[in-house]
Amino acid sequence: MVLLLGQASLALARSAPESFADLAEKVSPAVVNITTRTVIEGHAGTQPMVPEGSPFEEFFREFMNPNGDGPMPPRRSQALGSGFVISADGFIVTNNHVIEKADEIEVEFFSGQVLEAEVVGTDPKTDIALLKVESDERLPHVPFGDSDLMRVGDWVMAMGNPLGQGFSVSAGIVSARGRALSGAYDDYIQTDAAINRGNSGGPLFNMEGEVVGVNTAILSPNGGSIGIGFAMSSAVVINVVDQLKEFGETRRGWLGVRIQDVTAEMAEALGLDQPRGAMVSDVPEGPARDAGMETGDVILSFDGREVEDTRGLVRQVGNTSVGRTVRVVVFREGETRSLSVTLGRRETAEAEAVPAAARPDAAPQDRRMMGMTLTPLTDELRAQMDLGAGVEGLVVKEIDETTEAYEKGLRAGDVITEAGQRKVQRVADLEDRIEEARDAGRRSLLLLVRRQGEPRFVALSVED
Repeated sequence: MVLLLGQASLALARSAPESFADLAEKVSPAVVNITTRTVIEGHAGTQPMVPEGSPFEEFFREFMNPNGDGPMPPRRSQALGSGFVISADGFIVTNNHVIEKADEIEVEFFSGQVLEAEVVGTDPKTDIALLKVESDERLPHVPFGDSDLMRVGDWVMAMGNPLGQGFSVSAGIVSARGRALSGAYDDYIQTDAAINRGNSGGPLFNMEGEVVGVNTAILSPNGGSIGIGFAMSSAVVINVVDQLKEFGETRRGWLGVRIQDVTAEMAEALGLDQPRGAMVSDVPEGPARDAGMETGDVILSFDGREVEDTRGLVRQVGNTSVGRTVRVVVFREGETRSLSVTLGRRETAEAEAVPAAARPDAAPQDRRMMGMTLTPLTDELRAQMDLGAGVEGLVVKEIDETTEAYEKGLRAGDVITEAGQRKVQRVADLEDRIEEARDAGRRSLLLLVRRQGEPRFVALSVED
């Protein structure tokens, strides 16, 4: 009984620490305040005319040339943020938005020491930047921890420079994991530890003093902390920092496909046992096409790991080395196939345009189907809709807003290019696909729809 009580007391102590003082004392020497200065060019225009005594008079006197006679001279802008040292030789991690466009970067340590920093590299996609300072002495630093081991409810501690008040500590728990805000590579830890402006770029520690996240953003109606903060997970940051340190830039793997999540209706139409994987909605020129991947394939696994959804696949591919050959398992026409794909580099691909392939026209023939008025594409329609010569399919001329097609997001001007994972050029082609789906006992038909060049799949009911 005494032993059990002792174990229970130990577990409680680990889950609810009496104090964070020892942890704060241990890691604070490696946490830094960051001050940036930027020269802003003067305004060359004339000062606006505002009535004397107007509430705007003071505003324009402060930000425009007080004399109003000529351009305002350049002025210096200052911003504050946080960061942390990751190596004894002076590498420092912070947010990209903290140092973006800065002319000078100054780093202040807990000891009061101030050093000038240089930018090693930045990654706007994850809002991570790597800095470097030079020092005659080895600098205190902190290690990264494994963010994938963090659980909802675990204690965490944030440290930084909130609102320019200097070194400050706040504590809370992991409120949620795997949050996405706006980026393709987002993997945020949500925490209720107080994070405010100026905390950006600072570390989020686990109870072992390891960095499991980089404090990046808050959700707030008033600009202050309301207990909803976000830290980019160390699982993402470590990979970015390693690349910035080695190359001065990111070099992410590129598969060369457009993808979307698989819905229950799409899974039923495809014959999948359950909604899973990532549906390939387009395969432009690139590694995937070279390996034989096709539009309509569902990617089930990548490099030996199951694909749960599109976000997971994007992260997996991006974290894989450029030039590496990986095994990709796809679901096609009721069976799985294994493809060998040699990854390209995403940053290079994003700067290149992908031409469309040429193909023949179809004769116009309007038809009302599935709540839509459809007509085949012609050269005239392609010109009116600014479509490439290689685009073929059926144009949605009108759509009934009370139908399933409208509810699923189809709109006038959309182009249906495939039905049942086969190309359609005429209305008769779509009619054939509908009958084939019914004959096979399926309740839905998968359509590939393009809007302003962007493809996506939509599953529509074919039941009478």
